[in-house]
Amino acid sequence: MKSTENLWFEYHNKLSAFIRSRVAADVADDLLQDIFIKIHTRIDSLKDDTKLESWLYQITRNAIIDYYRSIKPTEDLPEWIEQPQPEDVIKKELLSCLEPMIKQLPDKYREAIQLSEIERQTQKEVSEMKNISLSCAKSRIQRGRALLKVMLYECCQIEINQNSQLVSYDKKDRNCKFC
Repeated sequence: MKSTENLWFEYHNKLSAFIRSRVAADVADDLLQDIFIKIHTRIDSLKDDTKLESWLYQITRNAIIDYYRSIKPTEDLPEWIEQPQPEDVIKKELLSCLEPMIKQLPDKYREAIQLSEIERQTQKEVSEMKNISLSCAKSRIQRGRALLKVMLYECCQIEINQNSQLVSYDKKDRNCKFC
């Protein structure tokens, strides 16, 4: 487990930029300090070190939402809280990232994903088109999806709501080779 000091050095610039994109600049530093106090007091509750970054961003998002809840109710909420981006817009933006990722897949998975996800063919139709068994087509599609998921999570911070709907995403690295 990393110490809070190490977390500060590693994540304070990223979290600060994330906060500043959502609140006024004069509030961002105070909010960042409060977030690191929460991180320091709750670091022992993190069971899986591999989920550290998503845990940090969840604490940050919650702190930003709490901030907006605490200010006067007559003040307008920022657009990103009030009206999340429609799922279709986010999907179109992510599709521009997914297309180069799909091209990186091994041939058998790329073809299966292209047919099922992009061209909207059923798994049975994929099996018939590729002259393979239905179970083989299902397997290729599932494995292709799993590989895409790994690539996508390496590239982007994804937020999904309780209904498993895509709410938002942020690129982890602006120099991502896919996006």
